[in-house]
Amino acid sequence: MYITTSSSASSSLLRAAASYSRARFFPSSFRNLNSTQASPSLINHHRSLTSAAFRSFHCSVPRWSQRLDWRSPLSLRAQIRAVNPVIEQLERKFTTMAAEHPFKTVLTSLPKPGGGEFGKFYSLPALNDPRIDKLPYSIRILLESAIRNCDNFQVKKEDVEKIIDWQNTSPKQVEIPFKPARVLLQDFTGVPAVVDLACMRDAMNKLGSDTSKINPLVPVDLVIDHSVQVDVTRSENAVQANMELEFQRNKERFSFLKWGSSAFRNMLVVPPGSGIVHQVNLEYLGRVVFNTDGMLYPDSVVGTDSHTTMIDGLGVAGWGVGGIEAEAAMLGQPMSMVLPGVVGFKLSGKLRNGVTATDLVLTVTQMLRKHGVVGKFVEFYGDGMGELSLADRATIANMSPEYGATMGFFPVDHVTLQYLKLTGRSDETVATIESYLRANKMFVDYNEPQQERVYSSYLELNLAEVESCISGPKRPHDRVPLKEMKADWNSCLNNKVGFKGFAVPKEKQDKVAKFSFHGQPAELKHGSVVIAAITSCTNTSNPSVMLGAGLVAKKACELGLQVKPWIKTSLAPGSGVVTKYLQQSGLQEYLNKQGFHIVGYGCTTCIGNSGELDESVASAISENGTIEIFNCKTFVGSIVRMILICYTDIIAAAVLSGNRNFEGRVHALTRANYLASPPLVVAYALAGTVDIDFDKEPIGTGKDGKSVYFKDIWPSTEEIAEAVQSSVLPDMFKSTYEAITKGNPMWNQLLVPSSTMYSWDPTSTYIHEPPYFMNMTMEPPGAHGVKDAYCLLNFGDSITTDHISPAGSIHKDSPAAKYLLDRGVELKDFNSYGSRRGNDEVMARGTFANIRLVNKLLNWEVGPKTIHVPTGEKLYVFDAAMRYKDAGHDTIVLAGAEYGSGSSRDWAAKGPMLLGVKAVIAKSFERIHRSNLVGMGIIPLCFNSGEDADTLGLTGHERYTIDLPSKITNIRPGQDVTVTTDNGKSFTCTVRFDTEVELAYFNNGGILPYVIRNLIKQ
Repeated sequence: MYITTSSSASSSLLRAAASYSRARFFPSSFRNLNSTQASPSLINHHRSLTSAAFRSFHCSVPRWSQRLDWRSPLSLRAQIRAVNPVIEQLERKFTTMAAEHPFKTVLTSLPKPGGGEFGKFYSLPALNDPRIDKLPYSIRILLESAIRNCDNFQVKKEDVEKIIDWQNTSPKQVEIPFKPARVLLQDFTGVPAVVDLACMRDAMNKLGSDTSKINPLVPVDLVIDHSVQVDVTRSENAVQANMELEFQRNKERFSFLKWGSSAFRNMLVVPPGSGIVHQVNLEYLGRVVFNTDGMLYPDSVVGTDSHTTMIDGLGVAGWGVGGIEAEAAMLGQPMSMVLPGVVGFKLSGKLRNGVTATDLVLTVTQMLRKHGVVGKFVEFYGDGMGELSLADRATIANMSPEYGATMGFFPVDHVTLQYLKLTGRSDETVATIESYLRANKMFVDYNEPQQERVYSSYLELNLAEVESCISGPKRPHDRVPLKEMKADWNSCLNNKVGFKGFAVPKEKQDKVAKFSFHGQPAELKHGSVVIAAITSCTNTSNPSVMLGAGLVAKKACELGLQVKPWIKTSLAPGSGVVTKYLQQSGLQEYLNKQGFHIVGYGCTTCIGNSGELDESVASAISENGTIEIFNCKTFVGSIVRMILICYTDIIAAAVLSGNRNFEGRVHALTRANYLASPPLVVAYALAGTVDIDFDKEPIGTGKDGKSVYFKDIWPSTEEIAEAVQSSVLPDMFKSTYEAITKGNPMWNQLLVPSSTMYSWDPTSTYIHEPPYFMNMTMEPPGAHGVKDAYCLLNFGDSITTDHISPAGSIHKDSPAAKYLLDRGVELKDFNSYGSRRGNDEVMARGTFANIRLVNKLLNWEVGPKTIHVPTGEKLYVFDAAMRYKDAGHDTIVLAGAEYGSGSSRDWAAKGPMLLGVKAVIAKSFERIHRSNLVGMGIIPLCFNSGEDADTLGLTGHERYTIDLPSKITNIRPGQDVTVTTDNGKSFTCTVRFDTEVELAYFNNGGILPYVIRNLIKQ
């Protein structure tokens, strides 16, 4: 089940030849391959160093993406003949490089116990530096990467020293390069990434350079999981029905991705219906240790989904980055990052009976948010680690974005090795992983005395103190202990509108909306549950909570309880393994009886792919409100009826086992959204309301007429453990992932062209050539300030990427709708913004188009409009932005704290750039979004501490000048700049270019033009 590359000498050299033009680190001198100055092992290593950047032409595991050009031995031999002169030059360069690697003396053989060797590796102990022994394990991974990739150009010896001296350098915000071992995508972010790569090939062609330089140089895995929607539920046929709808809506997108899998080397595409990207990564794609042509090194990954951090639970260093940054990493660019501080989080004790991993992660999230971990790694350690399963660890690691950390890292130990065996990795693979990590001091053995490690700061949690809880109603870190839920809910009804308030008048808090559900009398109150979804990578990868949900359903069935039919219930596992163990345990039968039929394998309700509610339920929610119905609710590939409520009368609730619950994200009609463990999702569905005290109030009445309480249906820890032990088997993982490589019939039937250059269809409203490289020259545009810019929008705190670039429905009166209607697209075929992320024309018009947008320029009015300052007109944001661009005016955005929080979404930076936004001035930025802004050439600025637009008296009606030097050499990372307005105000901001490399991106007009110019120069 492990994916390792293997190749003959000819294929290794052929891959190396393909990267010849990229090899910036090769010295100019040449030597013969047989030179005595280089040992065979070093020569072989540096062959592998280059070939490690490519997927081999032959792989030890079958791939389901379609390949071209190297399928047959004949075509392979023809290519070898064609590149033979280049190979000869490469052989000479290999020799020189092998002789000059700065750390060649620590290249060490890892012997097998019975003879032979596992491979070679760069040994950290061989450096004989006592500082390494005190480094956090997560920092050791950065160190190994820097040593292995050190070429004194992209990665220098000085960078290695910075990492070794982490204890002293990390507080100074020093910059280091990092080369991840691979890149992970999902289709949501994958489509625009492949569009950009195709467009970059066109740019290379126009500039007269080699288009083959635009190829991923590291393994790229793309899992299509964001397109399935819960259209059909409570049906045995739900999976098939929803997949058929998914393919109908997304055929053009899927065909484009399938083209990309053959047009670009090293790109693996996992078809729809296979699972959620992070669970597939955990169970199948994660290597833990690479063995590439005999070179051993730690697995590491960056992904274009913020929850890539889930793999940290497996001991693999991984985190989310912007799509633009990921594209640069694919093309061999080192990622420039600030050497992070590391928070040591000590775990002790053991979870109490009945407390779940979800309860734990919500507790950890709240603690870390309070502590402040933005831009930092969190590393878990302590005696309590042995009490957490690998799936529990992955649950905690998954929610790193919610607690703000770059990573939530769990070093590899015996628990990790047991999980690798459970999920079907071979004994030989596991032995290699353990031997390598032990030899390189990256393995934790809690049976041995622990070397004290140094952390930047410390936290501690006794697991026995964790209690059952949920989070909401509008943010993941607003944790509510279960015993306090009823009181908290009533406070939310009373509180003024905000993250913890709905401002429902006292006289309306007891309102009951009665209605008929398919002939059956029904009613809704404030807090009534209308969506109950077992969904999301956070929890569906964890057998204990999934089987726990099944046990709750079973106990409820046996007592005679039944979920009300008007509650939209769904179960969307993260892989086929979940289905197998739910069936093996016999618990899927009881979940089905409660309405939790499997609806598909992918991200659903957590990202807004919840589908529409029954019309009778929707009408009951908004009984006295005004209703506007239009097509296309929610996310990628979602064609349903969207209901926009101008005033919602009933505060309806959704309970989901997800990681995001921002208002307007889960469903437009559920203003209260709570994150809960899968067993609690079933419990709240049975209760039918969140307005309940589970300790004191009954969930319902049993078949014997007696009240049934929460304690009557809640399984014990022992019951769950027994179910896991008997039902989760290694063969389930093996059979699932053997089948996954075969794709599915609908995917296999998609026909795609064989060309390596994409033929853009000017009539397509899904895939469109973007204008990023229009009129591009080899000369960078240079640095620039901003002069007399207008304020396009003036925001408060917590503007998310959903606000900036919504994924959901396209309103019938919006600029995007007008664009589609003008091109003959009917209302019913609008689909969603998420599904049209391959079309810049749609996405630019969808920027700042969220119906929940609150803009101070409109006196806090809610909606996707703004004031065109010169005329005072109220316009859609896109229309106002085009007015400014047509008149030659720059624009800026004012914002509060946490600007750009939520999902990593490159269109939240691409869209503003296309609108003409030159700078964003905010109190603070979410980490990935700030990086994305820089990547698109937008200047991120932070107000001084204690200041914001309000304290400075800024209304947004001013014109702004940002005094930034015109020479990039005169700008320093993090320097202060002066901002002045046309009415005489002046204030100082910090420019958030955090590294020298980011300054280079800005000088080039963005990261992608920077990459193109560098590739052409090489």
